[in-house]
Amino acid sequence: MFPSDTILVGFLLPELCLGVIGNSLLLMLYVYSFLVKAHFSRPINLIFIHLMIVNVLTIIFSTISYVMASFGVRHFLDDAGCKAVLFVFRVTRGMSICTTSILSTFQAITITPSYSKWAWLKPKLPMWTFCSFLFSWFINLLMYVHTIKTVISKFNYTDVEYRYSHVYCKRIPNDPNEDFFLSVIIIGDVFFMAIMIWTSLYMVTLLYRHRKRAQHLHSISLSCQPSPERRATHSILLLVSCFVFFYWLNNFITLSGSYIDERRPTLGAIVVIVSSVYPTLCPFLLMSNNRMISQFFSSLSTLRATCLQRPSGD
Repeated sequence: MFPSDTILVGFLLPELCLGVIGNSLLLMLYVYSFLVKAHFSRPINLIFIHLMIVNVLTIIFSTISYVMASFGVRHFLDDAGCKAVLFVFRVTRGMSICTTSILSTFQAITITPSYSKWAWLKPKLPMWTFCSFLFSWFINLLMYVHTIKTVISKFNYTDVEYRYSHVYCKRIPNDPNEDFFLSVIIIGDVFFMAIMIWTSLYMVTLLYRHRKRAQHLHSISLSCQPSPERRATHSILLLVSCFVFFYWLNNFITLSGSYIDERRPTLGAIVVIVSSVYPTLCPFLLMSNNRMISQFFSSLSTLRATCLQRPSGD
């Protein structure tokens, strides 16, 4: 990416600012709910906390290089910096898909009826979730060690390689394990993507059946008020849909670039912009259907109204 690419910078900077601020605010609210209001906190909030942390790290380590390049910084990353930045980015990207699939599976089991064959998993959800996170971190850290071995810095950040190119870093050519490495990543992504799609379809089916049953109730007031589980399910379905769309869009752009035998200096920035859309939108999608957020803003409005009325009352 060249410093003159102001259009791309116009996308990168808002993504960086909005993504970090939105995820950080939601993270603080979930941490506050978990620590201060523990009796109101739900187990799924721990997954949200983890997702917000992963989102912040993904946004920072994916966009920071291109933001610095847009300001004309020529030697931002050396070999050690390239290895660290790309390693953390790829690990957190892998944890993003793992966390989203864990979140989708957790909610699918949570709303499972008591008569379902999956109901026996409900009491084991906390331990299962904890083990899933440990396993996901172990697998991603182990898998992306390959990045540390194969990434070095460029001598000149304005040099553009053919096809996909990072602004400061490049891969060591003729890596004998590259095909195996890519195969492992693709298999893992397809596996977690299949889990997300399957659990999402399962939740949609349950919601549809619940809506059909609710239509037969005589009390309209009960059917018109969505439960916390339904609101959480809607939010998670939005998250999964957003993730799947931008994941495949990112892969399409990357694969398209790999078949173009031309120098594309902006392709790396475009891939980063697309890959950062999901973690940037994630907190705002959660805020839209989260009662904790609405209660927080409602309390702020009440506090503001009280403060404005005090001078007139005196």
